[in-house]
Amino acid sequence: MVGAPTIRAEDGLALSSRNAYLSPAERAVAPELHRALCDCRDKILRGEDAGTAVAEALAHLRGCGFNPDYLALRDAETLGAFELVSGRPGRLLVAARLGTTRLIDNIAVAAA
Repeated sequence: MVGAPTIRAEDGLALSSRNAYLSPAERAVAPELHRALCDCRDKILRGEDAGTAVAEALAHLRGCGFNPDYLALRDAETLGAFELVSGRPGRLLVAARLGTTRLIDNIAVAAA
């Protein structure tokens, strides 16, 4: 697997051909996917419990109208379990439906 930067709209939504399937109302809500990832990452980096941060992000997404398939914190290289103290890079990965459209996104999680 070769990583590449995610190209995003100004509001943070990852650019994808799938975005064309969003209604105008869904498109207005869609950036909450990225916002939830960023908030989750920030909580984890502040030392909050990762499981709690992920559960809160999932609850936020559901409250916004998403039907999440998953939101997971994983080792960026192996996709196995991730611990911030390991010094290895992590990723938050999410897939969630908004209406009939399945959106995916991910962001890095790494201690400074």
